Amino acid sequence: MDDRHLSDVEALMWTLEADPHLSSTFANVTLFDRPVDMDRLLARMERAVAVVPRLRRRVEGGLAGLTPPRWVQERELDLDRHVRRTALEGPGDVRDLLDLAVELAGRPFERDRPLWEFVVVDGLADGRGAMVQKMHHTITDGEGGVRMSAQFIDLERDPPEPPPLPPATDEPDEPDAGVIRGVADSIAAAARTPLDLARQAVDGAVGLIGEPDRLATMPVEAAEAARSLARQVGVTGSALSPLWRERTLDRRLDLYRVPLAGAKAAAAALGGSVNDLFVAGAAGGAGAYHRSLGVEVEELRMAMPVSTRTKGSEAGNAFTPTRLLVPVDEDPRRRFEEIHRRLEVTKQERALGLTGAVAGLGNLVPAPVLIRLVRQQTATVDFTTSNVRGAPFPLYIAGARIEGNHPIGPLAGTAWNLTTMSVDGQLDMGLHVDTGAVADPDLLLAGVEASFEELLALA
Repeated sequence: MDDRHLSDVEALMWTLEADPHLSSTFANVTLFDRPVDMDRLLARMERAVAVVPRLRRRVEGGLAGLTPPRWVQERELDLDRHVRRTALEGPGDVRDLLDLAVELAGRPFERDRPLWEFVVVDGLADGRGAMVQKMHHTITDGEGGVRMSAQFIDLERDPPEPPPLPPATDEPDEPDAGVIRGVADSIAAAARTPLDLARQAVDGAVGLIGEPDRLATMPVEAAEAARSLARQVGVTGSALSPLWRERTLDRRLDLYRVPLAGAKAAAAALGGSVNDLFVAGAAGGAGAYHRSLGVEVEELRMAMPVSTRTKGSEAGNAFTPTRLLVPVDEDPRRRFEEIHRRLEVTKQERALGLTGAVAGLGNLVPAPVLIRLVRQQTATVDFTTSNVRGAPFPLYIAGARIEGNHPIGPLAGTAWNLTTMSVDGQLDMGLHVDTGAVADPDLLLAGVEASFEELLALA
C-alpha cells in the first residue's frame, strides 16, 4: 500500500475508533529532571512535522465507503493545537499527574486534524517537569513512535542547533486531484473480493511465493494456516478470568520500573529473553491477584503485538496482533519456562502472515457489524502486554533530561494493559487498568511488583 492510503490494518483501527472501548490511541508519560523549554520544544516539533509526513496529515474517508481511508496533507497546521501546556492544580504529585494523563489519553482526537498531541504539564510539587505524548495508532506503532522521536530528542542537554532543512516542497493536492484516482480506487477496491483476500491470506501463510519446491505440501500447510488463524481470530466465549469480564471506560494508570541489568541477568539465568521475563512478570501478577481473592485460575488469555518492523522503516505500523494462553503458576521458575516455550510457539504461528488479509476482509464488513464482531473477540482476552525497545543511554527533550518514560498502552477492550519501554538502563512500565473490570487496581499493582521481584531474585 502506498503512503497515500492507510494500510488495511490501519484502516481497520480507524473504523474501530467509532467505539471508544476499541480505541487504539497510545500515549506516554515522560518525567524530566526539570521543566522543558517550551520555545525549544515548539521549534523542534516544527522541524519534526516538516520531516515526518504523517505528523502533518489527517485521515479522510474513502470514496463513498468503497475505497480505503487516505492521508491528506493539512495545509495550515496550527502547531499550538498539537503542542500545548497545562498545569496541575496547586503543587501536584505523581498521582495527580497520572490521573491527568489518563484523562488526556482517553479524549478522542478531532478527526479533522492530524492525530497526535503533546501536552507539557507544569505544577509538580518537586519542581520536575512532565509531558504526556499522545498518538493515534494509525500514524505508527510504539516502536515506530520511538524512531520518529529522534526528530525532537537530543543526546545532550544543550546540543548545537540542527542543520537547516531544505526548502519544503508542497505535496500533491490529493483532494483536488482525486476524482480520476477516486474512480480508479473504487474499481480496485471493488475487485478486492473476499476470495481474492482469502487467496492472499493463504499465500502469506504458507509462504509459497518463489518456492515452487514446496507446492506439494500446500494442502497440509494451508490446513495448518487455517488452524493457526482459528487460534488467533476464531476464539469464542468470554475471558478466562471470572473477575475481569466487565468492560467500562473507567481508567487508572500506575507506574513501575525494573532495572534492565537485573532483568537481563534473571532472563539469562532462566534460559530466556527479557521479553519472556516481562510476560512472566505480568502473568505472575495476574495470578497473584486471583489467589489473593480466593479464586483459582491456571491460565489466562493474553493479547500481545509482535513487531514485524524492518531496519530503516520509521512511520507506519509494522506489527501483528497475537493472543495466547499464559500460565499464572505461583512458581516463578516454572511459569517463566512455560511462557518461554509458548512465546516461541506463538512467534511461529502461520496466522502472523495473515494479518493484512484478515484486516482487508474486515474492512469489507459494514462498520456496525465489524465493531460488534471485534468486541466479541476482545471480550475473550483477559489482559494485554507490549514491549517497546528504547535507547540505553540518557536522553533529553528541550533542555530537560528524561528520568522516566512510561507507556500508556491501549486496552482495546481488555481488562488491563502492561506496556514496558526500555529507557536508560530501566524497564519503565505503565499499568493501564479498566477499573470497572479490575475492582482493586492497587492489589493488581502489588501482585505485579511482587511477581517481578521473585523473578529478579532468580538471577
